[in-house]
Amino acid sequence: MDGHDHSGPVDGGEGGTRTVFLASEVERLSAPSFELEVVRGPDKGTRISRDGIMLRAGSSPDNDLVLSDDTVSRQHFRIEATERGNRIRDLGSKNGILVDSLAVADAWLPPSCRITAGNTQLKYKEGRERVDLELTTGSRLGELVGASPQMRHLFAMIQRIARTDATVLVEGESGTGKELTARALHDLSPRGKGPFEIVDCSAIPESIIESELFGHVKGAFTGAVAARKGIIESAAGGTVFMDELGELPLALQGKLLRLIERREVKAVGSDSSREVDVRIVAATNRNLKEEVAQGNFREDLYYRLAVVKLRIPPLRERPEDIPLLADHFLDQFSRRDKKRYTLPHSELSRLCTWAFPGNVRELRNVIERACLLSDGVELDVDLQTRPPVMQPGVPDFDHYLSLPYKDAKDALVSSFEEKYWTRLLDLCGGNISEASRRGGIHRKSLEYLIKKFK
Repeated sequence: MDGHDHSGPVDGGEGGTRTVFLASEVERLSAPSFELEVVRGPDKGTRISRDGIMLRAGSSPDNDLVLSDDTVSRQHFRIEATERGNRIRDLGSKNGILVDSLAVADAWLPPSCRITAGNTQLKYKEGRERVDLELTTGSRLGELVGASPQMRHLFAMIQRIARTDATVLVEGESGTGKELTARALHDLSPRGKGPFEIVDCSAIPESIIESELFGHVKGAFTGAVAARKGIIESAAGGTVFMDELGELPLALQGKLLRLIERREVKAVGSDSSREVDVRIVAATNRNLKEEVAQGNFREDLYYRLAVVKLRIPPLRERPEDIPLLADHFLDQFSRRDKKRYTLPHSELSRLCTWAFPGNVRELRNVIERACLLSDGVELDVDLQTRPPVMQPGVPDFDHYLSLPYKDAKDALVSSFEEKYWTRLLDLCGGNISEASRRGGIHRKSLEYLIKKFK
């Protein structure tokens, strides 16, 4: 990079052209190295060292330090690198954190101390070395936007990795921008002028996904009246972004491993393989380590993918980016609608305190909905998380009393199901796999309900 932001029209597929903003030059952040050791609690003896800009601790398996203590919150605290030193922040845990004997929400850590979370105590000790971390000076990369240290570190990593031909695994919750990350990797790579193909592994029926990916020969199965090239070969010279990789059937994971290791594909019904020059960028919001442990994902494929991992932080970990993102979306919709939308300070303050379980996609939807419903240019944002619950005695409930009990119960349950899944799908940006996981039902069951309620 030459130190300046660049803009230019790039083919955006169905949407015509899109403008790409490349991040500016890279600077270095130097922070003390450190080690954490669990000295009290169920995980006593566990040790971890920081190797990135942030270390996250909690009971959720997607943390860097996973604690099995049931008094520890899923996302309990994080330690982040700064030029001044290492900073600890409570992530809204149910029982807080102590640094030595002092309760803190946000504090600079001394060179050595004890950190208490629930019934777990950890020894924190800084090393003599300092860790040098790269951050971009710009706040945009491709269509990704963020000025927080986490995002600027991600931008620097993308710029560095894009120059290689390495397979990349992008991890992040639904709505964080995994596809935009993959596109930035492609656009900044030597393959940038080649094809960029997207495969949603959760959206293609299992019966046809092998043919969709690898193609088929004439007569391979009923209906195969002609040979057909698969998505992988169609992307030759470019990049294939495989979203929701955790949904890929086990039977096909071996073929994907062969593609990554040997750069070759075998069409359905063919006896021979063909070489193909393509880069794979995979993404998942599942914990693939857990999927491997449960036998749902091949271990050899996981380790082949996990050589280069990029984690996109959820929006709740970088609330300082909300004003910048809000301005970005306001500008988009202002240009689209030929208006100049503004967000009052009071509304922006509300946005900055919201958890956004649907991440950047949810924020974008909130801003867009406010623009569409606005009578003027000043916006009111709607941050309702769920529809109101009907209570006996209110008019919405009274008509059920005129029905037999069983009919009333069936109608009420059906009404609840429709409202529940409509709202949850909205929060998940229409991602059926994510909504089914959050709602605790099988994806096929949710697909049935979607058809039921049209």
